[in-house]
Amino acid sequence: MFNHMVELNTSQLDIVFHALGDATRRRMLASLADGERTVGQLAEPFDISLAAASKHIKALEQAGLIRREIHGRVHLCRLEAAPMANALEWLRHYERFWTGRLDALEQLLRAEHARTPTPIKETPREQPRRTKRLRRAD
Repeated sequence: MFNHMVELNTSQLDIVFHALGDATRRRMLASLADGERTVGQLAEPFDISLAAASKHIKALEQAGLIRREIHGRVHLCRLEAAPMANALEWLRHYERFWTGRLDALEQLLRAEHARTPTPIKETPREQPRRTKRLRRAD
């Protein structure tokens, strides 16, 4: 049965899916999976300004996917995986639909493969070797 807690929290799920919908933010999250990073370290692999990186980080913060701590001038970011777990739980509700369809596709392909005769692979015939004839100089 569908988890009603997740159903009631759809606005939070919308924010999480919006944040995950951007490739730059997903790569930032992947980087944070290896450990905490500063804003500069998160921005470094991308051809974007620190201001643009900060906007991406704010979107991740709003989704609850990261936590930012400020130590003086250093902004340190950490991954918060709980919102992704909620998104995964929501996706799992629909998993049975694509799993069933993939199973049906597999059965269809196996049946088709069983009906289709396997072509006999012909081995290429050996070509007779041609030898060069030397012309005699008279």
